[in-house]
Amino acid sequence: MSIRPSLPLAGLLLAVSLPLFAAQPGAKGGAPLTGCAAKQAAIEAKLETARSFANEGQVAGLEKALAEVKAHCTEAGLLRENKQKVIDSEREVSEREKDLRKAMGKGDPEKIEKRKAKLAEARAELEEAKKGLEQAQAQ
Repeated sequence: MSIRPSLPLAGLLLAVSLPLFAAQPGAKGGAPLTGCAAKQAAIEAKLETARSFANEGQVAGLEKALAEVKAHCTEAGLLRENKQKVIDSEREVSEREKDLRKAMGKGDPEKIEKRKAKLAEARAELEEAKKGLEQAQAQ
């Protein structure tokens, strides 16, 4: 009987390992990969993992994504994407703050805690988006 990891576990492993793969030194000069090269390396890492789990559907999707990145990725395009992520994240934080104010007005402690958690998550996503934008602008 062979033990095969579940897909959610595989996804979790990918999510944890991708930033590590993207930050690996490149072949030229030993500098960390950035921009389109980092995006390509991240997809290639996901592709290797999907192949190791024999997930043909995911392999096909990742191969398509890799081809798209190779054909169309530009540093200017990544900068635009990162700016949009920051804008979207700021909007989400604003919405979560509004939800928290509503919950506080109603005085339901359970809802207040739930809204606080969602706000904290939105703020963390905003910080990640800002870091991505800073990295894109540094190139």
